[in-house]
Amino acid sequence: MSDVIADRLNRISPSQTTAMRQRSQALKAEGKDVLAISSGEPDFDTPQHIKDAAIAAIQGNQTRYTDIAGTKALREAVARKFKRDSGLDYTAEEILVGTGGKQVIYDAMIATVNAGDEVIIPTPCWVSYPDIVGLAEGTPVLLPCGPNQGFKLLPEQLEAAITPKTKWLIVNTPSNPTGATYSAAELRGLCDVLLRHPQVHVLTDDIYEKLIYDGREFATFAQVEPKLRDRTVTMNGCSKAYAMTGWRIGFGGAPRHIIKAMDKLQGQSTSNTCSIAQAAAIAALDGPQAPTEAMRQVYEARRNRIVAALDATPHLRCHLPEGAFYAFPDLTDCIGRTTAGGTKITSDWDFVLALLSEAGVATVHGSAFLFPGHFRLSFAAADTLLDEACRRIRTFCEGLN
Repeated sequence: MSDVIADRLNRISPSQTTAMRQRSQALKAEGKDVLAISSGEPDFDTPQHIKDAAIAAIQGNQTRYTDIAGTKALREAVARKFKRDSGLDYTAEEILVGTGGKQVIYDAMIATVNAGDEVIIPTPCWVSYPDIVGLAEGTPVLLPCGPNQGFKLLPEQLEAAITPKTKWLIVNTPSNPTGATYSAAELRGLCDVLLRHPQVHVLTDDIYEKLIYDGREFATFAQVEPKLRDRTVTMNGCSKAYAMTGWRIGFGGAPRHIIKAMDKLQGQSTSNTCSIAQAAAIAALDGPQAPTEAMRQVYEARRNRIVAALDATPHLRCHLPEGAFYAFPDLTDCIGRTTAGGTKITSDWDFVLALLSEAGVATVHGSAFLFPGHFRLSFAAADTLLDEACRRIRTFCEGLN
């Protein structure tokens, strides 16, 4: 019976972040006391004016198929957003709306990557990038970027990694899982390298754009270097900034020939995303931005408390994230130790499993993000839950010997 499964699926793994969420949910269903801080999902409700727009769309019978790439009204709203926030000029024909940001990335890779093409991915990275490249029959080229360099790709690393087979660079800023955020000056160094290699395209995942801290200003590739516009896909969406994860709205701006290829692919897969969600997304992008700023301020305050607590925990070190809503503590000093419950910690996977089973705290191991020796937790959760989670993590680490 296994012969029916396509060989291409052997090139990918199930999402490990989803696996940890499901594991913690199963324990909760059994009545276990589990604090789940493993998922990257805002704990805020979708702002009311966005929900009102969706209700109005339903009442107005906006319930038909739309253009595959999204309604013209939404694509125009996305174009306004790119212009307003980053000074990027896109027409509606250079915008594609997908069922979440992941589909936009998938469309871009499947539509452009041929067998053997190389895609440079700095690590730690979001779990799906390498697998999507693998499904496209491309070769992920993973470049480790440690805390000593702020978890950011350096120009000299990029230069050394580019070969005649290199087709794409994928950069996520602010980053999942580290919160690393590239300044305009840091992107300038990468852009200078890319200008010397005209065959290399850029996919910039800007989904956490609005969640940036310490007064930093967001920057993106085509903004820093307009000459890269014609080989850049700028991906963003509504999920994180507007607490709209379940609405499934992602979008990308790119040269028209790339958008047409992505549209062609999407037309034979999902077709358009939900018409009601698209109407809500217009309200999100064109409407008041104060709710997003209020969420950002809460996340920043949480970040400060959580990182301070983790950094004061025995055997852990925690880099200060510059954006997004994740902390990515270093647990290498825990390796080789034994938990109070008798579990030998030989890897980050052992650590998160023991933390879940012995302390009831669900996190994600760093190896899932292709950077062992760390673990990720999300501070997109209530303050009381986060405080208790940090207390349990500290007690767990104090019990290591």
